[in-house]
Amino acid sequence: MMAHLASLRDIGPGYARLMNDDLRANVAADLPQLTGLLGDLVRLPSVSALGYDKTRVREAAETIVGILDRAGFEEAQLLEADGGNPAVFAHIPAPDGAPTLLLYAHYDVQPPGPSDEWSTDPFEPVERAGRLYGRGAADDKGGIVMHLGAVAAHGGRPPVGVQIFFEGEEEAGSQSLAGILERHSNLLTPDVIVIGDGGNWSVGVPAFITSLRGIVGLSFELRTLKKAVHSGSYGGVFPDALTAMIRLLATLHDKEGNVAIPGLVSEEAGGTDVPEQLARELAGTVDGLEQIGAGTIPSRIWTRPAVSVLALDAPPVSEAINQLVPVARAKVSLRTAPGQDTNAAREALKRHLEQHAPWGTKVEIFHEELGDATRLDMDTYAVEAWSAAFKEAFGNEPVHMGAGGSIPFISTFSEMFPGVPILVIGTSDPTSSYHAPNESQDLADLGKAVLAEAIAFRLLAKPEDVPRTQY
Repeated sequence: MMAHLASLRDIGPGYARLMNDDLRANVAADLPQLTGLLGDLVRLPSVSALGYDKTRVREAAETIVGILDRAGFEEAQLLEADGGNPAVFAHIPAPDGAPTLLLYAHYDVQPPGPSDEWSTDPFEPVERAGRLYGRGAADDKGGIVMHLGAVAAHGGRPPVGVQIFFEGEEEAGSQSLAGILERHSNLLTPDVIVIGDGGNWSVGVPAFITSLRGIVGLSFELRTLKKAVHSGSYGGVFPDALTAMIRLLATLHDKEGNVAIPGLVSEEAGGTDVPEQLARELAGTVDGLEQIGAGTIPSRIWTRPAVSVLALDAPPVSEAINQLVPVARAKVSLRTAPGQDTNAAREALKRHLEQHAPWGTKVEIFHEELGDATRLDMDTYAVEAWSAAFKEAFGNEPVHMGAGGSIPFISTFSEMFPGVPILVIGTSDPTSSYHAPNESQDLADLGKAVLAEAIAFRLLAKPEDVPRTQY
């Protein structure tokens, strides 16, 4: 359908003001309402993590269906799979000859984390210094607003077809996504897939995500004793479980902090650099903290594996008694490099844990989380359209960058829709603190992301009408 779009690289700045002043004005007028919509979405406590109330996630999905209905979308509905959280679907048919874009975001969010580390209630949005604070403001309810705002900029009738797909389990591993897509695949007919779960290089500088690491998460138990016993009577004869677990976890890295699990894919990243001081500021490192591992910073966060201990079950210090703790549990997360086979990485991590369990202890794995790494094709007509749109909306060229995080379902979309371009873009920036307390969204960048998507709709709909001028 889109073969006629040979190249958009020659689009010059002259066309933009001429063709898109209406969209710019519409987005500027809509931004207060879009900010209000984002605040309303933040108020929905749609935490999908294990142990949280799933009815709150469903209530959020039903609320979004109502929003889509009122916005003029057709067939707004929940898409279900057995036992999981629903996805939200709606669409606006394509005008004759125009392509259809599948616009993805997720409405579920991470748990808020420690309440005393939040400056405000995580589910009560607060606007401060040009940013909106609240859980999900950036990840990924900002993505929802980006998509809906771009449609609204065209008066609710964009020049392309739009299919909305808002997922409800992304933060919990997208376990139901394959089933939802299989059951409802007849609804989805994309020519372009836009994943609104990426982010910008910095405030005011847009970005395309070119690769994402995969993930292998293992939760496991290590036991030394059938029950707790007196530490004075048996300490020094048999190990407690916490000491054994600590020794095991310490084998995951070598002395320099490199991942010590054999057989994993690893490569050096070229191109864009990340200054050490910037990385320290964004991570919030304590004074004197050393780096770990080898290679450039982009390599260590984009194209090399990383392993982290996410959780360790242990008695609180305030409740400790003089006993040998008989059992310990831990959760280990391995981020895998692009090009890594996920099952091979899982087996490598399992094998390492089993072989390095000290003093005759045994590792029993009781939960797994798996997600594939991804490389994205940047030589597509969709990337060209968005590149031109980004330059017009942000006033800056987009950066091509990797991502250390994971969006495992992209491989599912790739398999279902072979040859369909996939873009990963977003509204957040490195100071958004997604997955952390005081998450926030820059509101000016939200407006720019909305405008860029609205312009991209126009470019993809009628590229032959775009005047070609030289820079």
